[in-house]
Amino acid sequence: MARLTYTNERGQSLTFGDVAPFLVTKIDGLGSPSNEIYRQKSPYQDGTTVTHSSLNERELVLEGVILSNARDRERYRRILVQVFNPKVKGVLTFERDSTKKRIECVPELAPAFPSNMQENYQQFLITLLCPNPFWQDVERTKAEIAIWRGALEFPLELAEEGIEVGFREPSLIVNIFNPGDVPCGMEIRFKALATVMNPSLFNVNTREYIKLNKTMTAGEVIVVTTHFGNKRVESHLNGVVTNAFNWLDLDSVFLQLDPGDNLLRYDAEEGLDNLEVDIYYTPQYLGVLGWNYTYLIGN
Repeated sequence: MARLTYTNERGQSLTFGDVAPFLVTKIDGLGSPSNEIYRQKSPYQDGTTVTHSSLNERELVLEGVILSNARDRERYRRILVQVFNPKVKGVLTFERDSTKKRIECVPELAPAFPSNMQENYQQFLITLLCPNPFWQDVERTKAEIAIWRGALEFPLELAEEGIEVGFREPSLIVNIFNPGDVPCGMEIRFKALATVMNPSLFNVNTREYIKLNKTMTAGEVIVVTTHFGNKRVESHLNGVVTNAFNWLDLDSVFLQLDPGDNLLRYDAEEGLDNLEVDIYYTPQYLGVLGWNYTYLIGN
């Protein structure tokens, strides 16, 4: 069965499934959002030239019913209004079979209740605006690029020639797969186990890179965030977080992960073996599988 869960910033949550009292009978807006195409036309040109395109915000419209007797109906309406407060943002999570996606949204209006109440149910209408039109995975994906891996196993037998307690991943180039439909930003974490000079990350496919002109000290972690509208460079050391934008190389690019394979190479001018690199990213999707929401009431 399909299920929708809405959770607002206050932690209030409501789930719509195949169990009373809240049932969604129809939802519009699950598929791809509308696309705005930018064109230009030169003198005497046949047709036009497409220069760019961008997706518009998404609107989700939920229609449903409250299945209850008249005595409890007012209480359930109050619950809907409290959870879908238009002054409070929230997250809508979609689940069906093995699919589980989320999207950030805000109610455009308080839930509407048509006046044509029936004896055993009350209709409702909820409209959600999603400024970022993409559905996303619920959990972030972590990719370990440069890392030391432990090699100890127990029970432990000590040999005269010694044992290997850990080993360095041999490859400097790794492939990160983005299963999403569009490019996505990422969070790059450079961690220094000892002194590291000028760490960098290079995209083999696009020939773009991001580089820090800084000598990192042991235990320091520099976090580079490349998400659209949320680009940051921060240094974490001894519990203190400082702005590290000034250490960014002038030719650096805030790298994005294209759909499919992305070959990335990490590097440092000195102390490469002292560097660990982790990448966190959340794939983005144009839509989720649409279906007739009457399945939610048992069809």
